Amino acid sequence: MHAAVAVDAEDEAVVGLLDGAIWTRPVGQRVAARRRRGVEQKESHRWLSTAQAVAERAAGARQVIVVGDRESDIFALFARRPAAVELVVRAAQDRSLADGARLFACAGAWPVLGVCEVRVGPRGPGDKGRTAVVSLRAGAVRVARPRHGVDLDNPQHLDLTLVEAREERPPAGSAAIHWRLITTLPVGDVTAAQGIVQIYRLRWRIEQTFRAGKSDGLGLPDLQTHNAERLFKMGALALGAAVRTIQLVDARDGGSRPGSDVADPEILEAAAAIGPSLEGNTPRQRNPHLPGSLPWLSWIVARLGGWNCYYKPPGPKTMRAGWDKLAAMAAGYHLAMAVNH
Repeated sequence: MHAAVAVDAEDEAVVGLLDGAIWTRPVGQRVAARRRRGVEQKESHRWLSTAQAVAERAAGARQVIVVGDRESDIFALFARRPAAVELVVRAAQDRSLADGARLFACAGAWPVLGVCEVRVGPRGPGDKGRTAVVSLRAGAVRVARPRHGVDLDNPQHLDLTLVEAREERPPAGSAAIHWRLITTLPVGDVTAAQGIVQIYRLRWRIEQTFRAGKSDGLGLPDLQTHNAERLFKMGALALGAAVRTIQLVDARDGGSRPGSDVADPEILEAAAAIGPSLEGNTPRQRNPHLPGSLPWLSWIVARLGGWNCYYKPPGPKTMRAGWDKLAAMAAGYHLAMAVNH
């Protein structure tokens, strides 16, 4: 399963699901050696097809940046990316440069531009994340095309930027942050380097999405069907539902995004009718958000999911349960309205 989730870099809000792919490997099928296959014949081609889909579906955005983990460190992705798409990718390979040097050794010779704080996302349930202080180095690199392989139509070298973020003093028991980030964006000073690091940090939102589809909400791995077609359909539905769950969790503390980000007009109409019945007598038991907004809808969904307005804020499991109940109640609401009219 491979997904592209749109995140607003300014407020870090999940905007929606841009693309998704689900596939399975044929049992017993032999494939040619990796170096004898072009990128189109490899599973890693999904990174390029995702970038192309994102370029089309986010064409109205002010800027489109595709962020990828080390699995996306593919020369062909940088060489063939759509012109409208910039890349920020965590380096996995110590690539050769055009002058014969190696990529990972470059940053060690560069001066430290400065330091910045990086909010590291939680690694799982119960982990609240932490803030790391990292030193920053950055510079231009000319990456050479891999010597082996059949994609000879790719250029012989690419002019890119390397940003290194290294945590010098990690807390006891925590692995030090060390990110080598390759980007198509120019980086000329510490502010630009900080921007690249903060953009890569947003990649944890895709981890949140997959957790919301698994242990934190939908329980996709617990499905008991073994039919591939049904599993594919359930996987596709789970991706969309997981993104919606994250959006509702994000909005629980407020914000300016509209409820239409996650719900159609029929759901919003029903929520407006249901919402007052969920309010109580104390200020904390009243929906404080602007009607029709995403935080307003999130409050209603959380109440339907069992949140009592006190103690800890509602999480993915509460939002998932509340959405299921809201959808059922909305269907009944519109059926009753149709009968009465």
